[in-house]
Amino acid sequence: MQGAKEKVKDMGSTAKEKTKEFSAKAGEKAGKATARNKAEKEMAKENAKAKEAEAKAELHQEKADHRSDSAMHPGTTRVPLTHHRPAATTTYPTAGHLPAGEKYI
Repeated sequence: MQGAKEKVKDMGSTAKEKTKEFSAKAGEKAGKATARNKAEKEMAKENAKAKEAEAKAELHQEKADHRSDSAMHPGTTRVPLTHHRPAATTTYPTAGHLPAGEKYI
């Protein structure tokens, strides 16, 4: 269960990282489109690379945080085996139909 929680948290972090990468690429395209010379185009490209690198660093940091959180609480998500439902004592009619609510007991 803990591994599943980590995977879900990692997927959320990955989605955030992909969003940041996409916005960096869109910003790069906008910067290149509005640039007036090569230096401004290079600056837009470098800014986009920096934003993508920052997004990847944040992703790795969040994944490390998820691992440390799960390592601090091992086995806390297990369901105790002592809380089972008691066995039902149902008597079935000898003839006729079962009521709709008790059909599959």
